[in-house]
Amino acid sequence: MSCPALSLLEHNGTEHVVDGNNGDSLMVIATSNLVPGIDADCGGECSCATCHVLVDSAWLSKLNEISETEESMLDLNPDREPNSRLSCQIDMSDDLEGIVINLPEFQY
Repeated sequence: MSCPALSLLEHNGTEHVVDGNNGDSLMVIATSNLVPGIDADCGGECSCATCHVLVDSAWLSKLNEISETEESMLDLNPDREPNSRLSCQIDMSDDLEGIVINLPEFQY
């Protein structure tokens, strides 16, 4: 099984470079590696926005489209940006090797 790497940047600039299994969500990868900044209150069910991340703009075109459910959850977040996504809705793949994810200061 391939283990592509990704970079998670905390709001304070601390970088965490971790490996993730293909098919695992970025939320699972981050929480499994004890990266602070993702609360994941709903456990990846896309029923909250506590795994909100900001995807580096260079990577946005490589991601799947935002579903209506994800869109609804993101709309609840007062800190939503054009590059906001829920990390539970992004599955790791070889195409995302090296992706850069910024973690917001707060999760809601």
